[in-house]
Amino acid sequence: MLKLYYAPGTCALASHIALEEAGADYETERLDFKRNEQNSADYLAINPKGRVPSLVTDRGALTETPAILAFIAQCFPQARLAPLDDAYGFAEVQAFNSYLCATVHVAHAHRVRGYRWATEDSSFTDMKQMVPKTMGGCFALIERDMLRGPWVMGEQYTICDPYLYTIATWLEGDGVDLATLPRVTDHRNRMAERPAVRTALAEQRG
Repeated sequence: MLKLYYAPGTCALASHIALEEAGADYETERLDFKRNEQNSADYLAINPKGRVPSLVTDRGALTETPAILAFIAQCFPQARLAPLDDAYGFAEVQAFNSYLCATVHVAHAHRVRGYRWATEDSSFTDMKQMVPKTMGGCFALIERDMLRGPWVMGEQYTICDPYLYTIATWLEGDGVDLATLPRVTDHRNRMAERPAVRTALAEQRG
């Protein structure tokens, strides 16, 4: 049995959707960030980073969304969530997810997690003011050069899709004009119709 630790509104949604898409046998545990449960002793024993997602497996706990998504794809090959028989194709999947993790998510975090990089209120203001530009720039690149369509990697739905969808749901809050991103918006709308997405969202909103 796999166990996913998540908090609503976080990137853990991508892993939650992927588990549903894979038909995995799993359970979930919600962490309340307002109560600082991510920094409780019990949770830090699972993930010393104090962040989500964490996926507990029979071999230990995995952290970091790209790693968890790759694990799900490899454990459930019948779901065809990644081109596992194509080394280059799988590397492309990993490259896209790494960009979301290392660049796009970090740009978003400057709006709500400025304390990770600075201590002065003026610095927080500067960071927040830059987010529409930095997130807009990241998604302009995705729109123009990275989203092949109809899914991220083309005709085949992959673990890139729930990850892109998850981060794309933050765009309005980050001040990005969706009218400039018609392909990203179309992808987000089609993702919202998938049963796995609806199931994961229903649980996280419940």
